[in-house]
Amino acid sequence: MSAPQEEALKRYRTRIEDVLARLIPAPDTVPPDLHEAMRYATLGGGKRLRACLVYATGEALGAPIDALDHPAAAVELIHAYSLVHDDLPCMDDDDMRRGRPSCHKAFGEATALLCGDALQTLAFGVLSQAPLLSAEARIRMVADLAHASGSLGMAGGQALDLKAGAEASLEVLEERHGRKTGALILGAVRLGARAALAETPSPLDEYGKALGLAFQIADDLLDVEGEAKLVGKTIGADAAAGKATFASVLGIQQARHNARALYEKALASLRFLGDNGTLLATIAHHGIERDH
Repeated sequence: MSAPQEEALKRYRTRIEDVLARLIPAPDTVPPDLHEAMRYATLGGGKRLRACLVYATGEALGAPIDALDHPAAAVELIHAYSLVHDDLPCMDDDDMRRGRPSCHKAFGEATALLCGDALQTLAFGVLSQAPLLSAEARIRMVADLAHASGSLGMAGGQALDLKAGAEASLEVLEERHGRKTGALILGAVRLGARAALAETPSPLDEYGKALGLAFQIADDLLDVEGEAKLVGKTIGADAAAGKATFASVLGIQQARHNARALYEKALASLRFLGDNGTLLATIAHHGIERDH
């Protein structure tokens, strides 16, 4: 990653952190425990991959960055809610997230459940009030985000994951994770594009889908080979739960090969953007070459 690209992504991360801090109610706002949990679950950590995708896609297509703040925040709020709920004992039962106690360990299960609910509804409220966007663009974005996060997207993927066993075909894994992980990544790309265009160019759809699967394969490999201190969560959780992953089904080497092939597919999809696609290419590289 070149210094200018790294600096651009750093600016995006700093920017979205500031935007989220303004949009989530202050911790002393009634009910304080809930708002403190919302801020705990959302602020001060994470790769901000999805927000960076909104910013980079929108700017590549000519949208002003101010118009991208609320869509980027909405995607991050949905992502934060999903992590809070995923960590609950009734789901993946994870005690650690981003190197610190999961929301339900810090605030209790009931507050964590409400925290996720509140983050999800805040996401759609934020998006519906996005400034510098037409009413039509906001409505389309709400529909895009609802599809990405609902039963046909992320929530549906989680439902499939709950029933996952130790055996699965590659097609089954791609279906499950194309929803659980990939749908919101694709949704972030689409929201960025909506800020500039009425429809998402089909190559960007291809980019988002390829990146979503490549990102999940990298996640599966980290669950086998990563260091808990760097990853920020329990290592080996999938194996302990007896879930098939890209790493267990394909083997380490083939999983790496598939991730690389998806990365190359994502890059090829960006050719129509020319130099405007450089940041999106950098995000794709970061998505598969990471240690956390």
